[in-house]
Amino acid sequence: MKFLRDLLDKQKPLFQKGGKLENLYYLYEAGETFMFSPKHTTAPRGAQVKDAIDLKRMMITVVIAMIPCLLFGIYNTGHMHYLAVGEAASFGDKFILGLTLVLPIVIVAYAAGGLVEASFAVVRKHPINEGFLVTGMLIPLVVPATTPLWQVALATIFAVVIAKEVFGGTGMNILNVAMTARAFLYFAYPAQISGDQVWTYLGDKTPVDGFSGATALSVAYQSGQEGVNVVSNLASHNSAIVDNMFSFANMFFGFIPGSIGETSTLMVLLGAAILLFTGVASWKIMVSAFGGAYIMAAVMQLLAVNEYMAMPAHYHLVMGGIAFGIVFMATDPVSAAQTESGKWIYGLLIGVLTIIIRVTNPAYPEGIMLAVLFMNVFAPLIDHYVVKANKKRRLQRATV
Repeated sequence: MKFLRDLLDKQKPLFQKGGKLENLYYLYEAGETFMFSPKHTTAPRGAQVKDAIDLKRMMITVVIAMIPCLLFGIYNTGHMHYLAVGEAASFGDKFILGLTLVLPIVIVAYAAGGLVEASFAVVRKHPINEGFLVTGMLIPLVVPATTPLWQVALATIFAVVIAKEVFGGTGMNILNVAMTARAFLYFAYPAQISGDQVWTYLGDKTPVDGFSGATALSVAYQSGQEGVNVVSNLASHNSAIVDNMFSFANMFFGFIPGSIGETSTLMVLLGAAILLFTGVASWKIMVSAFGGAYIMAAVMQLLAVNEYMAMPAHYHLVMGGIAFGIVFMATDPVSAAQTESGKWIYGLLIGVLTIIIRVTNPAYPEGIMLAVLFMNVFAPLIDHYVVKANKKRRLQRATV
């Protein structure tokens, strides 16, 4: 590492003011701070530092928390392929196949987003922020493994420019960037991100008889439309090799079709534990969002206008991307509510809206994406009224 450090120090004058590459200084600075800790630190006197964490460490912590979802998503991509074509395969074969599909998506997302970040940094003459470390990982995890790479690049560029840079960059965006990319793909290219077969990679092979690439949510919704008991239909839903693909246990562990990183609730909860242990994410948002989803699902079960609404409330918590969206999207510290009371309201409404959208919208049986984006827009309003109410209470106490 000393050799690399000496090399960077030797080239630094070229990028500093007056150097031949002065306009590219922030590209150099981004590479230097990515590999080494910055030399500018807080002095021992003056500002009182409460925590040693900085933006880079915070973002890296979130990336680490997503690694379980990524690794399982890689394996499950291969697992679902061999399940679909009716072939037996080892753990290594499944993981390698999944890696060949998922890794290019991750690389393209980072490359496309990094290019946009670097371009804006050079034009605006400001340091390249580390915010895209998280977004570049989130985007691949919320799309199917069959998503064309050019669509991944286009969605990433759109989201970084429209959802973040036009508002001023990292820390200024009002919408979650990764969710914006997912929404762009959903509405611009619905054929490539919805339907049965997009969730499972088939390659040049034909699925065996009896295999369906539908997600648990689409099976549940279709069952409700047909007046069939959802739980029994999920339990009897067969794949080529495995019966009861959509049992509660399978949905919890993640051996089902879906976007790369969203299928395993267990891996999501492991990531949540990392975020909560390090203090990076708000437990209030997580608890209130899961609680709101469960309560709303229980209310829908009581109303039970159709079989989908009659599905047990706890099934909703392991189906689709609700767990992933709550843990990694709803807790985004920039686009979420900032006040402590506001976090309870914000999370609660995300959970409630997710279930409402799921059971009432025939065109979109998921819900978490629209719920998070909708509440991103309302987060400042929630904080405004929380602060206003607090000021009113303090003024009342002052006049007593």
